[in-house]
Amino acid sequence: MRTIRPRDTLTVLIGAALLASFAPTAHAAAQDTTYTLVPARSSLTYTFTQAGGANQGRFNAYTVRFDPSAGRLRVLIDMRSFDTGDRQRNGILGGKDFFDVTQYPQASFIARRLTRTGTGYQAIGTLTLRGVSRTVIVPFTWRITDIGGHRVGLLSGKTTLQRLDFGIGQGQWHSTTWVGDAVTVRFALELVPVPVPVPVPVR
Repeated sequence: MRTIRPRDTLTVLIGAALLASFAPTAHAAAQDTTYTLVPARSSLTYTFTQAGGANQGRFNAYTVRFDPSAGRLRVLIDMRSFDTGDRQRNGILGGKDFFDVTQYPQASFIARRLTRTGTGYQAIGTLTLRGVSRTVIVPFTWRITDIGGHRVGLLSGKTTLQRLDFGIGQGQWHSTTWVGDAVTVRFALELVPVPVPVPVPVR
């Protein structure tokens, strides 16, 4: 029989405490569910400064997979789906000096650790954007509610990134004179439980 050492006991206690710290609701069944995005009722936007004024853009195609009990959040973004509402500006941002969507058509945020904070939660993970990967902490709120008789999860929050950290802004655009370095990303996501596969009887 394996002898349980004090260090093993401490590891088990710490693991249990971390798992217990992330409890969005009092319902264990909801906590053990994996959720996926409802695109039509969700938004992913970003705000940046250009020539001293605030401008906003959005992404229209992305997927989200959220597993609270496992502490995992996975977001994949189609960078070609961005839109700032201005055709000329879209052409510049999608080009090689900024997003370079031809070379880097997808961005991702993969979090494998979720922790509770004083105002909600935070996801600690890796953001890969324009081929550059960096550790990012994303604060968010999470709650489960009932809409039309169906259980849904509402995940929202915002975080500020520095575009130059990811190489967004090459050549003359590396300067922050006309385009600011800080970009604020906001998200308001509606998620629904992933259907549980029905076992097929073996004949």
